[in-house]
Amino acid sequence: MEVLPDGTEIRLGVFLSNSKSRRAKLSADKLQALADLGLDWAAV
Repeated sequence: MEVLPDGTEIRLGVFLSNSKSRRAKLSADKLQALADLGLDWAAV
């Protein structure tokens, strides 16, 4: 659970798991953005 400065709580692990399992449905732009953040599985 990540807590942002504004108090919003985000479940980062759930987001990453969902994104990885739905990789085939993500646009090239979104995959590139994830790859730029260091996620090897998102590399195009």
